[in-house]
Amino acid sequence: MTFFRFVASGFGTGFFPRAPGTAGALLGLLLGLPLLLAPPFVFSSAVLLVSLLGFWAIRAARIEGDPGWVVIDEIAGQWMALLGLARPTVAGLAAAFALFRLLDIVKPGPVGWADRQGGAAGIMADDLIAGAIAAGILWAVREHWPGVLG
Repeated sequence: MTFFRFVASGFGTGFFPRAPGTAGALLGLLLGLPLLLAPPFVFSSAVLLVSLLGFWAIRAARIEGDPGWVVIDEIAGQWMALLGLARPTVAGLAAAFALFRLLDIVKPGPVGWADRQGGAAGIMADDLIAGAIAAGILWAVREHWPGVLG
């Protein structure tokens, strides 16, 4: 396996035998948890860096279509969703994970549009958009019902 395919596979997570996208998102959740404790600009910068890394790895590996084993996009999208949390709580992490996975699977509106674009940009963009929508929903819930997410 080349280095680029290893990165694109979420450091091997994409080869999980069942639901590799969910496994990649779970890895994103676990790796993102310590970043929630960092200043917001650090976490935002990390989202940008992992997104660029994913785009670069997918292009460099010359990946066609969106094979199920490519999950670096799920990691980046899950991190994007986590930006909607003020701090890590069990309820908030569960909501961020569930919302991101739901939006990534159902692919409403702009998520589906991005998914149909193809190439490295399309592979990355649908998950980043799903993560941004999830972050917006989490932010709105926090604003309207401060105690719900902890």
